[in-house]
Amino acid sequence: MNILSLLKNSEKKHLIYRKLNKNETLFHEGDRCEDIGIVVSGSLRIVSYLESGNEVIYNILQEGMIFGNNLVFSSEPYYKGDIVAQSETQIALINKDDLLKFLGTNRDFLLEYLKIQSDFGKSLNNRIKLLSMNSARERFLFYLHDHHNVITYQSITQLAGQLYLSREVLSRLIGSLCREKVIIKTNKTIRLL
Repeated sequence: MNILSLLKNSEKKHLIYRKLNKNETLFHEGDRCEDIGIVVSGSLRIVSYLESGNEVIYNILQEGMIFGNNLVFSSEPYYKGDIVAQSETQIALINKDDLLKFLGTNRDFLLEYLKIQSDFGKSLNNRIKLLSMNSARERFLFYLHDHHNVITYQSITQLAGQLYLSREVLSRLIGSLCREKVIIKTNKTIRLL
């Protein structure tokens, strides 16, 4: 369910819509978060850049997903990575003050917002589990299982970033798992056999 559909028409008038071109940065790491954002169409990635210039992807946000919700009420409300459009993308922003009003007067919106917050906590726990895996193979298979045994990806480089592995390590691992008939790789999709 898209949380925007739970807003009343009078509440929707407070939304600020932004259109982004592919690779356009909406917010930079260190910018103050004063709104939550909802992806209306397209997709975003949350990234940081290492001193080597390599990109580390923290999250990919698809249509209907929210960002800024864990920062807007934080004691340190600053983005921890750049928010970058992966394709032509439209987002809706809800200012912190308006968000508080919606949460106080719209029970359905409140319940969905709390569900999203809870699901994010579960996702964060899974990411911690992922990072605690000792081998690239364990990490990849855990990630595959966590995604219901099917991974759809844009590029091996992006997938490697989500797994906190180098592109080279992930490519060799996928090749090995294909030869062992553990997985099958088709165009931009990996499935567990």
